[in-house]
Amino acid sequence: MPVSSGVRKRIRHFLDPDDEIHYVFPADVLGSPIPSVVFAVTRKTITILSTGFWTRKMPKSVVATSLRHHRLGPVETGTTPWFKFNGIVYEVDDEYVSVVHAADAEIMRDAAKPEDPLPDL
Repeated sequence: MPVSSGVRKRIRHFLDPDDEIHYVFPADVLGSPIPSVVFAVTRKTITILSTGFWTRKMPKSVVATSLRHHRLGPVETGTTPWFKFNGIVYEVDDEYVSVVHAADAEIMRDAAKPEDPLPDL
């Protein structure tokens, strides 16, 4: 199920006002006292927000922020889908694997753009 507009609205309170949310998905942290998080991939950053034990819908605080040029994946899909980001292993539901791939494809597409041959014009 896609992340609701209400969750996106609550996430906005933790982001820069002039930033734009591109992707949002929940994940579970393996081996951590913070069991669930929400990833907010914006134009500028990847922000990870803790949500607590009982819900994935109420972001409580910012756990980590990385610049947007980092990839999230690759996602390993042999059993329960998971990926490692900044040294931490996150599990995602099957339905959000495509969201992680889309966020990574956006970065790869931007990295593959050729430099402007005439930047002074």
